[in-house]
Amino acid sequence: MIYADNAATTKMSSAAIEAMLPYMSEVYGNPSSLYSFGQKAKEALEDARSRVAACIGCEAKEITFTSGGSEADNQAIITAARLGALKGKKHIISTAFEHHAVLHTLDKLKKEGFEVTLLDVHSDGLITPSQVLGNLREDTCLVTIMYANNEIGTIEPIKEIGEALKDKDVLFHTDAVQAAGHLKINVKEQNIDMLSLSAHKFHGPKGIGVLYARKGIKLENIISGGAQERGKRAGTENIPAIMGMAKALEDAVSGIEDNTPRITALRDRLIEGLDKIPYGELNGSRTQRLPSNVNFCFEGIEGESLLLLLDDKGICASSGSACTSGSLDPSHVLLAIGRPHEVAHGSLRLSLGEDTTEEDIDYIISAVTDVVTYLRNMSPFWRDLTEGKRQHVFAE
Repeated sequence: MIYADNAATTKMSSAAIEAMLPYMSEVYGNPSSLYSFGQKAKEALEDARSRVAACIGCEAKEITFTSGGSEADNQAIITAARLGALKGKKHIISTAFEHHAVLHTLDKLKKEGFEVTLLDVHSDGLITPSQVLGNLREDTCLVTIMYANNEIGTIEPIKEIGEALKDKDVLFHTDAVQAAGHLKINVKEQNIDMLSLSAHKFHGPKGIGVLYARKGIKLENIISGGAQERGKRAGTENIPAIMGMAKALEDAVSGIEDNTPRITALRDRLIEGLDKIPYGELNGSRTQRLPSNVNFCFEGIEGESLLLLLDDKGICASSGSACTSGSLDPSHVLLAIGRPHEVAHGSLRLSLGEDTTEEDIDYIISAVTDVVTYLRNMSPFWRDLTEGKRQHVFAE
């Protein structure tokens, strides 16, 4: 099997698993307990908090542990909205191709009277700081823009946007779920007020994530109950998962310089190979993208059929976000960058990992080429294209 869906989730590292085990069978006390056995778990919790903070350039007390990126996104956005409303500011800026954890939260806020501006995304999958500044208003309370897109992998100019907003009375949040552990992040240097990440995207366990919130931002509770996480997130902390995440993030961050050149070279090899398939195009910028991400659209095919046939050939891939894999609608991300519906349906996302080899890449190129050809040969839509009854979207 060739696993090429690391953007959906990654295999847990042996180091992360090893870091978790003692906190399942030995140091299993409740960190809120006052006796020494519970306080051992509390010490581990705070040690992990400091280690995670060091990985993104912030203070330990600015880290809140969550159940993952979606919860962190929700809490960050709702916090900014509530703080803005207290000042009479109820305008939010985001983009049209955010993760649904962001977009659906914004939809809920619109029902509460907030106004949301979704910036248009350029065909290369990028936005610019000037777009953000051009849409700022006196009542803008939040700018929330993802660090790297989960489907097409484009990396947004987060540092430049943060710099542009530095002197504005506006909070800046970024969904960094796809970026953390794969790109260098320093929230202070990049002027980021709030940031979300999730452990299972960098070889940590599922169900654990982080919300960084700059000191001075009073988080709005979205889970009520006890006083855990300094009163910012109720519920007994998942110490084993937190320890696994801390170890996985440390290892991922320390390995960026070594892993990035090799994975980028594999990515470019894959793009070059898939580029040879007629009437197909890469989605997003060729260079300003995650080292691991390749996303193509092919005319005349359905993405679901492509994935099932690739699975038969031993390749795990995706047509977009894992969170919407059951949807029959075309990707909102691809529509946002201008792909027409009929082409957006024929998308393929391949996301590489540290274990990916050159042989894997060559096999993927061969398999995708064969499957696309097979599907086109049995497609009435493709026959219409070849007979000139329909016009091609892409050049050959």
